[in-house]
Amino acid sequence: MARIFYCLQGIKMRPKEKAKLMDKDAIGRALTRIAHEIIEHNKGVEKIAIVGIKNRGEHLAMRVAAIIEKHKGKSPPLGVLDITLYRDDLTNLAQQPIVRETKIDFDISEKHIILVDDVLYTGRTIRCALDELIDFGRPQTIQLAVLIDRGHRELPIRADYVGKNIPTSKNERVEVRLAESDGKDEVLILE
Repeated sequence: MARIFYCLQGIKMRPKEKAKLMDKDAIGRALTRIAHEIIEHNKGVEKIAIVGIKNRGEHLAMRVAAIIEKHKGKSPPLGVLDITLYRDDLTNLAQQPIVRETKIDFDISEKHIILVDDVLYTGRTIRCALDELIDFGRPQTIQLAVLIDRGHRELPIRADYVGKNIPTSKNERVEVRLAESDGKDEVLILE
């Protein structure tokens, strides 16, 4: 009996699905609302630029930019941040962390930057993104858009545009799946 117990201790349990929070249509509605709020808050699109955080934030940023273009006839500049080298837990990630491309090929000075990510949790990812953005210049403002805000902040960071607020416990995980990276659009709570 003790032998079975020790064997099971070494197995990592896969998180199980607790609830499906959003499907493809709900995600689409949330992103459309976020895009319209961005246009309204910034009085148009002339001075905005959208920057997504790798990976799912990048896909969401492209979708928001497409909605804005469809509505206003003009697409804002679009960029991508890989925050790997700005993380405060870099040494905990891996011996050789995978660094992907950051691509911001426009001047961010005097622009209203809309930073886009999938889930806002502790705020540490956003802090890293802010540090990296400032290395590119001095924007007029940096605004944050997230699909999901799950609470449990460790830093004084809040989102300006939120698709859905979801109160969670710390032992739960919010997983955003998007067609571009996961083959399907949905948001799940796992435990």
